[in-house]
Amino acid sequence: MPFDHAHWQERFDALRTEHHVPGAALAVFVDGELHELAGGVLHRGTGVAVTTDSVFQSGSVAKVYTATLVMQLVDAGELRLDTRVADVLPGFAVADAEVARTVTIGRLLSHTSGIAGDFTLDTGRGDDCLARFVEACADVGQDCPPDTVISYCSTGYALLGRIVEVLTGQTWDDALRDRLFTPLGLHQSMTLPEEALRFRVAMSHLGELGTDPEPAPVWDMLPRSAGPYGRVLITAADVVRFARMHLDDGVAPDGTRVLSAGSAALMRQQVAGCLDTWSFMATGWGHGWALYDWDGVPGYGHDGASGGQFSYLRVVPGSGVVAALLTNGGVATSFFTDLFRELLGELAGVRMPEVFAPPAEPRPIDVAPLAGTYEREGVRLTVGERDGGPYLRFELLGGMAGYAPPIEAALVPVSANVLAMPGMGPVSAPWLPLVFGTFPDGTPYVYFGMRAAPRVGPVTPSPG
Repeated sequence: MPFDHAHWQERFDALRTEHHVPGAALAVFVDGELHELAGGVLHRGTGVAVTTDSVFQSGSVAKVYTATLVMQLVDAGELRLDTRVADVLPGFAVADAEVARTVTIGRLLSHTSGIAGDFTLDTGRGDDCLARFVEACADVGQDCPPDTVISYCSTGYALLGRIVEVLTGQTWDDALRDRLFTPLGLHQSMTLPEEALRFRVAMSHLGELGTDPEPAPVWDMLPRSAGPYGRVLITAADVVRFARMHLDDGVAPDGTRVLSAGSAALMRQQVAGCLDTWSFMATGWGHGWALYDWDGVPGYGHDGASGGQFSYLRVVPGSGVVAALLTNGGVATSFFTDLFRELLGELAGVRMPEVFAPPAEPRPIDVAPLAGTYEREGVRLTVGERDGGPYLRFELLGGMAGYAPPIEAALVPVSANVLAMPGMGPVSAPWLPLVFGTFPDGTPYVYFGMRAAPRVGPVTPSPG
């Protein structure tokens, strides 16, 4: 069915307004043609309109770009998926010496290293920022044992960014420009804030769900060392152009081979399934791509979040459809889900699941098997029973403790091993899942944000 620009612009505008998204841009590749839509404002304080050439922050969609650089090095024979990180980065260390000795490139790409995933450190604006980040990883612990479950790991992608630097002799930023942006003609993609000043740039917005969010106090909350896992600055059309290269098994539109067909396939070949199919809407992970199963129709893509901006990329290879949505705040996940359920349903014949939510009439469950204190690096989650129902206390620990006060919330049962927490603050979804499982050694764990936290003890009483 031909792309009806007027129809989709109307639906785009209506859903964006309904979900309090200040501004957004959409690009869709279908039937060999690229279509672009935009609406709203880049900044509610200035009223500058979003246009199709507006630049947004990608958040974790940046990981797929870094993974592609790594797989180019695999093509060049400089890496293998089973290459140990320590063999490329002499002296590499994390708190678990055995993990430091054995962790491989493939485990970092597929989020199966178990290394604490949310280690963020501002190591300055210099070209040595990733080298300094790697040195600082010596005390970083494990969220879970390696090769047990997928546990989302941004730390691992910063390590991959440094590996790119060591093997190319370039900064990660320059390698990305020379090896991907330039050959793919991505003229409105960049990595540094000062580069973005040449363009119309979206401001992040923050606020409680269901209200019109206000401009964030700062434009970018990430340090330069976060680039490989969280900061590529992009237009919606450039994201689609990048993904189209993957759709075409590594070949750019002008015929230039950017990545081998074998490496493109490995990036979307499932390494492990995921018990939490809601946080990233994914059923599993490859060597870079999140993988989806829409009632038997396969797809791949990635989501991203960065200080109030949210990005979504989906590829349906069987239909040759690629779609990217970039937003700057509001209930972005509901906007994305409502829009893409219609869009991919009509253009690609697939129907995405609805946004995660508990049943209208939840059934009581026995909380006792799930109750306890769960910890991963920098985070403690206490699950217990209060007022006859399950509750959660979420705390940041150690160096992260000053970022936000503890949160306590009543939880709603979804099933015997899934609880729903109401979205609050700078999140983009109305409900967040807590998914409970057991590691192969019998240790219970909980997934929250697709990060695994092992149970370390009984319920810890709240202070006071």
